[in-house]
Amino acid sequence: MSGETSAMEQTRSAEGPVAPRIRTALGAVLIGVVGLLGLTAVVLTARHGSVLPIDRAAHTWSLHHRPAALVTVARVVTATGTGVFPYAAAAAAGLTASRDIRHRLAYAAGALAFLLLGQALRFGLMETIGRPRPAAGDWATHASGFAFPSGHATTSALMAGLLVAAIGHRARLRRARAAGSGRSNGTAAVAVLLGCWAAAVGMSRVLLGVHWVTDVVAGWLFAAVWLGLGAALIRTALPAHRR
Repeated sequence: MSGETSAMEQTRSAEGPVAPRIRTALGAVLIGVVGLLGLTAVVLTARHGSVLPIDRAAHTWSLHHRPAALVTVARVVTATGTGVFPYAAAAAAGLTASRDIRHRLAYAAGALAFLLLGQALRFGLMETIGRPRPAAGDWATHASGFAFPSGHATTSALMAGLLVAAIGHRARLRRARAAGSGRSNGTAAVAVLLGCWAAAVGMSRVLLGVHWVTDVVAGWLFAAVWLGLGAALIRTALPAHRR
């Protein structure tokens, strides 16, 4: 009897951290879905009418507070949220997440597929809603397509999430190998820096006049939903030794 009890305790100890992490991921999904649906409903209601007050205020402020030097910086920041860079970073996240080459390549392919599928879903949502951008005369950089949700905000947030997940996973592997415990301050610092970068990319789109602020918020919410679903799926589907 004591042997059975010990085995059950070991099982709970091994699986204990997983359930809270799944709940956290699903909580992020729920919050993101509710926020995104609410914001989409508001945008659709106002699509053929006046611009939302918060969008108008943020857009007007950006037009009056963007000196040439700040526009230059914003263009550099915004360029990191599109093109080859996000996909290279997604592949790098996968290559970082494991120790052996086979798992590294598998994780890199998975990260790229995750990012590409997220982009496809975002594009479908954008085309369905068809929200116009601010007037082209207010743009301080090139832009194309509809506005909602912002592609740059979504991509940078997804990329930051993938990198944080990969670095955190690698740190857990190192702690397990060293029989250590606790959270790495370095990992937390990297996570904060990546979050700040993703936020800066999103805000640069408003500053450059090519997006309404609600487009950017919707991009962040979409990314939260997609990352949360991905995290929950991985925690549920993969055995512990593969995570």
